[in-house]
Amino acid sequence: MDFKIVWSPTARLDLRDIVSFIAEDDPGIAERFGLKIIDYAERASRFPKAGRTVPEFRDDKLREFIFHSYRVIYRVNEENKIIEIARVWHAARGIPKI
Repeated sequence: MDFKIVWSPTARLDLRDIVSFIAEDDPGIAERFGLKIIDYAERASRFPKAGRTVPEFRDDKLREFIFHSYRVIYRVNEENKIIEIARVWHAARGIPKI
């Protein structure tokens, strides 16, 4: 059974800001980029432990996958079968604030 994907308000703002920034140069690329990140998040619903543990936090429930230069950080709630997308963070920005 797939996990339900829930985007935190912060992750939604992160994604919106990233897409808006890219859209300043090319709206089409921005839209495709945003949809790809959403697609990757949906894959986590089938394979919640596929992402690596976030090295800075060393918490097995906090995982991430990398898409280009962005870290998509999510929490796995196995009891309720929920994955919460916590942040979409550019790797150059240092340690993500969760």
